[in-house]
Amino acid sequence: MKLKYSKEDDVLMIELNKKPIDYAEQSGDLIVHFSPKREAVLLEILDASQFFKKAASIFPVKVKREIFSQLPVVAHRIR
Repeated sequence: MKLKYSKEDDVLMIELNKKPIDYAEQSGDLIVHFSPKREAVLLEILDASQFFKKAASIFPVKVKREIFSQLPVVAHRIR
């Protein structure tokens, strides 16, 4: 799994695997890209800093620490 954050666009991309992308579906601020076999390949979280602010209020402390330790740029922006 690879994580990439665009500070300029406030988008977090989570690459789940290297399979080819066939199509994408969007629900709110989440875009999921799928392979031809309908396997999730890439997740895009739009307005990522806002997503993590909202998530931080409901995630247990242990989960927040684990997430934020992996995403230092996003974590820094929302603290």
